[in-house]
Amino acid sequence: MKIVYRKIIEKYIRKKRGNTKLVSEIDNLIHTLENASWSTQEDIKISRPDADRVHSDGFYFFNISIDRTMILIELEEDQATIVWCGDHKEYESTFKNNKSTIRKWLQSKKWI
Repeated sequence: MKIVYRKIIEKYIRKKRGNTKLVSEIDNLIHTLENASWSTQEDIKISRPDADRVHSDGFYFFNISIDRTMILIELEEDQATIVWCGDHKEYESTFKNNKSTIRKWLQSKKWI
């Protein structure tokens, strides 16, 4: 699977430099995405139990528990697009732990 907008994650890693466990977990997520051949939501949950589908257009949050990092990714047939990345505090501030707010944010950014 091709990964688009890696710079969002790279910027976050620079911000959290020195946290080798976090970098390792994010590298693991990237590796999983690059080699994924998922066809159903269940396939995604089997290989990444931390994935939470937040919109029916294929948007998922991945929860990197090492640092409570949240990564919003749009999954399409052969492409994963990094949409947003931040820590849990930023996630709560931006998305209010609410799928309706996530949908409104995606609409405001013209993702849906």
